[in-house]
Amino acid sequence: MQISTLQSDMIAAMKAKDKVRKEAISALVSAVKKTAIDEGCRDDIKEELVNRVILKELKTVKEQVDTCPADREELKAEYQARYDIMKEYAPAMMSAEEIKVYILEKFADVAATKNKGQIMKCVMGDLKGKADGKVINQIVSELCG
Repeated sequence: MQISTLQSDMIAAMKAKDKVRKEAISALVSAVKKTAIDEGCRDDIKEELVNRVILKELKTVKEQVDTCPADREELKAEYQARYDIMKEYAPAMMSAEEIKVYILEKFADVAATKNKGQIMKCVMGDLKGKADGKVINQIVSELCG
């Protein structure tokens, strides 16, 4: 995802007077800019950084949805709407089958050791932002089991 795409979608939401959408996208743009400044690349924001920040924000909003008290329906609906909008911008995640094939092809020598820690260390660096860590962990456990 490009930062320019997020910014143009935010402007479109403002023009359409879609407050919820504007706020969700605005939160993403702000988080991306803050991370870019923190990492010293404010003028050259890479797609990888944008995707990483989107996934982090998505995880945060998911936690808000999950921990919201049941009696706060309007708040939970607001968090869910924000989550749904942010999910549209999240990079596509690899499926469990794709992860398994990837590990067996690229890390066959490490996978053969059946050392879960070693496999996770190798794989997580490569698949960061491309696959869910929980799914990777399950698959590595299966391979080692």
